[in-house]
Amino acid sequence: MMARSDSFYRRVWVLSFAVLLILFAWQTLPWIASSLFGSVGEPRPVMARGDLGADEAATIQIFERASPSVVYISTRQRVIDPWTRNVLSVPRGTGSGFIWDSAGHVVTNNHVIDKASAATVRLNDGRTYDATLIGSSPDHDLAVLRIAVPFDRPPPVPVGTSGDLKVGQKVFAIGNPFGLDYTLTSGLVSALDRTLAEESGVTINHLIQTDAAINPGNSGGPLLDSAGRLVGINTAIYSPSGAYAGIGFAVPVDTVNKVVPQLISQGEYLRPGLGIIVDADLNRRITRRLGTAGVLILSVQAGSGAAAAGLRGSRTDRRGALIPGDIIVAVNGDSVDSVAGLQLRLDDYSPGDEVILSVVRDGKELKVPVVLQRER
Repeated sequence: MMARSDSFYRRVWVLSFAVLLILFAWQTLPWIASSLFGSVGEPRPVMARGDLGADEAATIQIFERASPSVVYISTRQRVIDPWTRNVLSVPRGTGSGFIWDSAGHVVTNNHVIDKASAATVRLNDGRTYDATLIGSSPDHDLAVLRIAVPFDRPPPVPVGTSGDLKVGQKVFAIGNPFGLDYTLTSGLVSALDRTLAEESGVTINHLIQTDAAINPGNSGGPLLDSAGRLVGINTAIYSPSGAYAGIGFAVPVDTVNKVVPQLISQGEYLRPGLGIIVDADLNRRITRRLGTAGVLILSVQAGSGAAAAGLRGSRTDRRGALIPGDIIVAVNGDSVDSVAGLQLRLDDYSPGDEVILSVVRDGKELKVPVVLQRER
């Protein structure tokens, strides 16, 4: 009896311990699982992100301040249906632009609106307005539109300078690549004073090169410095595929600040000139024959700065042979070897400025001061 009783109590004790162990597990396992995996059906606790880095905060601030001034431009073109001969208005392309002043002027690239019959501007808040073309300068790839915004006009983009830009300086591009609204990209100034020849035959000079991502649709959007000031207008990319390849170009703001006010006031840009007649093709042939570099003056316009300075044009003898006139070889010490090169040098100045021309006359080099004038 005694052995049977000990076995019975042992079984009772083991059973009791098992029951206590099950109860303990029942109470503690959910707590352990919650600690490890979170409560089923409930969100996990979120750790606070903490403060942003100073560089991140500055970039966010640049975008938030500038994006209300950036606009989306869509254009249309009139075409003739070859079957019905009806005139249709069809979508032509899209691009970017930005608010220039409180009068509703919008600056963009000339190639964004070139050959378009109509343009529509959409603001950051979604409002859309028909735009009027005020003026354009294909030689600088710049154009000015105007929209009538009755209330809550977006602020103009603050204007900086580009003459003091440095390679390695950080820049930011805002635009609408591939129609994606208000995209921000960043990069560096990769090079300065680049020249780009377009398919239209126009050569654009003094461009800023950047590695900030610029894609189709970015054209006309602002390029900003780290203070959010306008330093250029995104105008083109270099890419065999047509998409971003690390090389983009922007018209410098110093050029914009010279050209845009004239487009607004006169509808066109009048270049600084000398008041002379030249011909690019004839100039290449004659200077090659003479074995010299420079720009041959064919004739001098009466009443011009060149006439007042005594510059001499070319003439012909009794047999019709050309007798060369003055050949311009430098402007303020900067050499010129072509008609395009002369226009490039003069475009660095303004009408009314005096420049010193180096000219070759009868085999001798002379220094001639000339006051520049406005020319179409």
